[in-house]
Amino acid sequence: MHPDLLYQLSLTMVPNIGPVQAKILLQHCEAEEIFHAKKLFLEKIEGIGPVRADSIKKFDGFYRAEDEIKFIEKYRIKPLFLTDEAYPKRLLNCYDSPTLLYYRGDADLNAPKIISIIGTRSHTDYAKQATEKIIKELAGLNVAVISGLAYGVDAIAHKAALKNNLPTVGVLAHGLDHIYPPEHTHLAKEMVKNNGGLLTEFRSNTKPDKHNFPTRNRIVAGMSDATLVIETGLKGGSMITAELANGYNKDVFALPGKITDAKSAGCNFLIKNNKAMLLTDAQEIIDVMGWEEKKNRKNEKKNQRELFIELTADEKIIVDILKEKASVPIDEINSKSGLSSSAVAGAILNLELQSVVLSLPGKLYRLA
Repeated sequence: MHPDLLYQLSLTMVPNIGPVQAKILLQHCEAEEIFHAKKLFLEKIEGIGPVRADSIKKFDGFYRAEDEIKFIEKYRIKPLFLTDEAYPKRLLNCYDSPTLLYYRGDADLNAPKIISIIGTRSHTDYAKQATEKIIKELAGLNVAVISGLAYGVDAIAHKAALKNNLPTVGVLAHGLDHIYPPEHTHLAKEMVKNNGGLLTEFRSNTKPDKHNFPTRNRIVAGMSDATLVIETGLKGGSMITAELANGYNKDVFALPGKITDAKSAGCNFLIKNNKAMLLTDAQEIIDVMGWEEKKNRKNEKKNQRELFIELTADEKIIVDILKEKASVPIDEINSKSGLSSSAVAGAILNLELQSVVLSLPGKLYRLA
């Protein structure tokens, strides 16, 4: 087990220190150093202040962290701290990404293509058929499927992914010591056994309380390239997740339904208000996301270009990343560049204005 895990885990237990504050602290020092730092040093960090600094210095719950480590080791759970290589990199671009995740499974959380599929618990046959159809059409692209292991559309998506030999991960609103709903225990085991997994930011003995579900939904939205809303009313978890995905600058698709059907009112609302693209089949996802490469692309001779433009250091980093392949998703640019999201956005905008970079559908970019 990583020697820093005790302090990494303890950081998630400190009162008044949430994911945003933890990120701020980790920009200044390692997890262990945070607990050994002088109070005055912590107070001066912007966004921390005296109250939060006091919470850190008074923290005495290391024994609880030790108990959690015993649980992790006993059940072979993988702790993923936000600086770990296996941590879902797409989440790092979300301002409130979890400080620590707990994972059981073998699915690659940084797979090249990841979608989240969400919807109502009390689904219609239309939703079931559409979900199964779309996942079957995506099977050849080895897309990873993320959902919440809930009743309804979530379970349909996980089962369809298993049927089509796609990795599927359930993001939970509770600890890994139990499964909710308990009726999905077998499904969860099948997911873990078949190259999928279970992921949560909640420690053991955390019950699936109501307020945990919206918190869970930000992971579902943030770790995916695109979110597919299959069926939902105007209120509920799926609408929250769609709003989060839009806030994270992710692509959102929604399946249209009858204007008289209350269970499709949320999807129709998202489409009508340009908060989601209309979804009728998987090809629309493939086209927008740029996932279908032309057969002869590998054999195409790369155009040699000389840039007679003086680039900034940040712009040169991005141009070098774009030289690696035909098109690159924004999440990959953010991850590889090592720059902040705002710095990447500014540099890309300048490159677009100079006609050096072209923006493609699906938040992809390529050299002009």
